[in-house]
Amino acid sequence: MKVAVLQMPVLAGEPARNLATMYRLTSQACEARPDVLLLPEMWRLGFYPQPIHDYADPDGMESRRALARLAREHQVNIVGGTVAIAIGKQVFNTCYVFDRDGTQLTTYHKTHLFSLSDEDKYFTAGEKFITFTLDGVKCGVLVCYDIRFPEAARYLALQDIQVLFVPAEWPASRLIHWQTLLRARAIENQIFVVACNACGTLPNGQPLAGNSAVIDPWGEILASAGEEEQILQANLRLMLRAQIRQTLDVYHDRRPELYGQKKS
Repeated sequence: MKVAVLQMPVLAGEPARNLATMYRLTSQACEARPDVLLLPEMWRLGFYPQPIHDYADPDGMESRRALARLAREHQVNIVGGTVAIAIGKQVFNTCYVFDRDGTQLTTYHKTHLFSLSDEDKYFTAGEKFITFTLDGVKCGVLVCYDIRFPEAARYLALQDIQVLFVPAEWPASRLIHWQTLLRARAIENQIFVVACNACGTLPNGQPLAGNSAVIDPWGEILASAGEEEQILQANLRLMLRAQIRQTLDVYHDRRPELYGQKKS
């Protein structure tokens, strides 16, 4: 599975300019004919203009149309980062996933909201995790702050995902956390982690970390970005996961009865 990660600068409250950047980077990335394209968190609006409900995409219609069209045009699966969508009076931080034909496969509303930035005051949290299949490969998605909760990634791993996609808008001040948590989630769950962070600067002047990465189940870095706009390309050797499970099967040695969890 060939993946392309769009580490793009996101301008707060400027959806037209962000959409243009996303189109440009998508066209560039698809010259290499990837199987899957991953976008960052809140790529349409940034994190986040106020009042967010006035800026949010009603039912995600504009964002979904754009992503579906790109998937069809380039014949690429798209894990669409996240966008702020309005459903009635509620606003969700939402990821849409599309197949190569532009068919929407699933929707994930970010489940862990970052209270330090009052995300929980302005957004509604999702209530379930999701899995989906791209070209026969079972995948999952977590968004930014979600990766600080190992239970979330383990839940998806127990659904037998092979690849975890992580769109984010993670600050440079906590770069070491970003790098460490991504590798930990890959190693402890024996899965591929494909992470796309935004770059640029938040409205409060805080720089974003960039440093998007593709990590294999051993924790090896297959591709990594710097702090600026960049397209990462990597090839996931999916058989490696099966080989690792045969060599070091942590799932066989788990003791879920001690963790208050079910075996699967």
